[in-house]
Parts: sequence; C-alpha cells; structure tokens
Amino acid sequence: MKAPAALLSLAPVAILAALVVGVQLAVSALGVPQYLVQLTMAAYYSLAALGLCLFMGYAGQVSLGHAGFLAIGGYASAAVSTANLLPLAASPVVSALAAAGLAARSVDLYGAEVLRLSPWLGPLAGLATAAAAAILLGLPSLRLRGHYLAMATLSFGIIVYRVVLGTPALGAADGIPEIPALRIAAGLAVSGRRTLRIQNYYLAWLLVTLGLALILNLARSRAGRALRAIHGDEDAAAALGVDVGRAKLAAFVTGALYAALSGALAAHYNGSIGPGEASVMKSVRYVALVAAGGMGSAGGVLAVSTLLTFLSLRGVFGLYDDAVFAAILVAIMLFAPNGLFRALRLPSGRAGSRPPRGAPS
Repeated sequence: MKAPAALLSLAPVAILAALVVGVQLAVSALGVPQYLVQLTMAAYYSLAALGLCLFMGYAGQVSLGHAGFLAIGGYASAAVSTANLLPLAASPVVSALAAAGLAARSVDLYGAEVLRLSPWLGPLAGLATAAAAAILLGLPSLRLRGHYLAMATLSFGIIVYRVVLGTPALGAADGIPEIPALRIAAGLAVSGRRTLRIQNYYLAWLLVTLGLALILNLARSRAGRALRAIHGDEDAAAALGVDVGRAKLAAFVTGALYAALSGALAAHYNGSIGPGEASVMKSVRYVALVAAGGMGSAGGVLAVSTLLTFLSLRGVFGLYDDAVFAAILVAIMLFAPNGLFRALRLPSGRAGSRPPRGAPS
C-alpha cells in the first residue's frame, strides 16, 4: 500500500514538470518567447504563494504581511550584492573576503571601480534576515488567533513597507537598481537577459517544482498531520500532545523562507527591486491566490497563482489590477471559502478543508 501512496503523492510534481516543458515548447512554437519573462516571474510569485499556502491552508492561520518577507529577501539580497566595499578594502574583514573569493573588484555602468561581494551572499543574507524576522514576529504574535493574528501580521507588513520606502540606503521610493546577475554555472545565471530566457524559465520552475514536492511530502509527514490537527482545533491538538506553538512557528518561518527566496531571485532576475513589493496590496494578492486556489490545496494554489499572476503581468487587468485581486478575495470568502478547487470538487490534497480561523465558513 505504501508504494501506490508514494507514487500518488508524486503525481502532481510529475504533472507540473510535464506542463512546464509543454508550455515552453508551445510558446516557442507560437513565436511568442517574450511570454517566458512573465511566466518566469509568475513562477517566483507562485513560490511565495506556496509558502503562504503552508501557513494558511495547512496550519489554518491568517497572515496579511507575507509580502514583507518577499521584500526582506529581495532587499537584503540586493543590498549585499550592490554594496561598494572599496572604501573598506584595506580592512581585515574585507581583505579576508577578497582572499576567499567572496569579494571582487569590477567596474560599474559609469566606469567607476567598485569592490562588491559575491552575489551568492545576497540570497543567503535574504534568507537569514527573513528567518530572523519571522522568528521575532512569530514568537509573540502566533499566540494570537483569528483577526488578532491578521492584524499583527498586517502591521508587520506595513512596517516593512514604510522602512524600505523611507530608507535612503535602500533607495527609498526609487528602490535598488543595477542588481547583478546571480551566476550559477558557465553560461547560466539568474538574469533577465534575452539570451537566457529559456534557461531562467526552467530554473524558476525547477525551484517551484521542488517547493511543491516539499510541501506535499510535508503534508504526509508527522509534522503535516500536526498542522492539520491545529487547523481543525488548536486546543484539541494540544490535548493530543502536539506542540502547537512550535508547529505554528515552523510553518510560519518556512513560509517566510519561501517568500524570501522568491524575492531574492526575482530581484536578481529583474535587476532591480522597489518598495511596491512590500505593499499591503501585494500581501492581499497572496491571500487572494491562496484562497482562490483552495485552503490546503498546494496544487490548486499553484495553478490559480500562475494563471492570475501571468494575466496580471501581461497587463490584462489594466488599471483595475489591484481591484481584481481584492474582488477575487471577497468573492471567494463569500461564496467558496474553501477555494475554487474544493467548490468544484476537484482533487485538492489531504489537508483540512476548513478555512483558517477568522475566515467565514
């Protein structure tokens, strides 16, 4: 019985891999390779949505500050990758970094010599910063429930937005430009260059596939069963021996790491990042995507997130872009609180079908 169950759990991953290849071949055959740019960005944003799905859908909690973690990952990676250490070149620390190959001299776009850290240190800094922020926020706020938790995470998102918007060192309203490419191997880098469109498309969706596989495996594990128990009833889960606080914090931090990784890689792919990535409406978008895809349905969230994000990036919704996502969230909460996939009775995984605490049932 174990073998068929394991194969069944891998089916969504295999389907996703086949769809990724099929879409790329179709886009190339139709002569619209520019679509790969939006599909790559849709992958990064969907990776962040998967992280929120873990916290909202599986653990049954509410977060309205998810965009803050994406911005933390992106800004930390951008700041580390673009910092000019030339004035500190003689210091022991910078000299040691240069000797270890973690800092190198180069020339910027204006012909000036700069000394910059390896871009690889950027995403690592983003992940570490987001994890620290999630722990510091989660330890006190995850004791709250329902709309109290929603307000706490919303406040966190607002704080992050105001900090990046008002900090000159982070570019203030202009953000951080000229973020270097993240080189992975010879001829392969996370970059928006036209010649690397196909490679970046597959790289982004490879990360999404791995992220989906991780969540699906987690859902079948002991930790996943604990999260589903918390989703059903926190008090009952605690009575059964589940460490509720620890499980919720682990899900919260994991979701933050998903968002931070997507933010860091998106920043390197775009070559810039702005404060708009931390706005409240961005957080509302992620909540809308998770709600529309189905609470606890990683596959449904990924499908809906990819479609709606692609349409948004293509400008289909025009000036009403934010209004569309807000309307989707209101409609889902009113008419299909368990998500479209559950409303249509489509397969949606084994997570609890109840909406998060504080959402209408």
